[in-house]
Amino acid sequence: MKIRAYTPADERGWLQCRVLAFLETAYFDNVLQEKETYAFPSIELVAEIEGKIAGLIDIEYENENGTVCSRNSGLGGMIWHIAVHPDYSRQGIGQALLNEAEKIAKTQKLNYLEAWTRDDKWVQNWYEKMGFTMVDSYYHIYLEGNEIKSHFQSATDQLFPVSSFSHYTRKDLEQFAGIERKHQCVCYVKALNENSSIKNK
Repeated sequence: MKIRAYTPADERGWLQCRVLAFLETAYFDNVLQEKETYAFPSIELVAEIEGKIAGLIDIEYENENGTVCSRNSGLGGMIWHIAVHPDYSRQGIGQALLNEAEKIAKTQKLNYLEAWTRDDKWVQNWYEKMGFTMVDSYYHIYLEGNEIKSHFQSATDQLFPVSSFSHYTRKDLEQFAGIERKHQCVCYVKALNENSSIKNK
């Protein structure tokens, strides 16, 4: 396995790796057709095995506090994407990518890494095993068809929403008891130096 910087020639393999990895998670329908680019500096790495993209990690990081991350605890890096192709799972690729990214992050004087994920227990367990701590959460609510009618009303005549994706920041979920698809979205952080003090919201 070779861990190296992402290049534009990797885009197709990057997209394929990401979509296949995400199919096994609560983000199964979060499909990208083009790789994202970032407004701020970034660490973009891939793991290559026999010419195939087996894993990836993208971290956009701050050169000014509060421009990318939500903790406001010194300069941070946001893990936007981390994925391992299912054909190469459970081989330590995710950890190897994270370790290399952390080395680079430290050279950029980053104080911490931040990552948001959903309520896949195995994903949360992985972050905790890698030394991350849960510090915040809210909910992703998906509404379809008749589910929308009890929560939304269109302000435009003859416009009828058929699906909705919403953020819900309160903790009480009673009014969504009948909603088929809802996910807790959880924030994990990892300090990159011993003096880091990460703020909870």
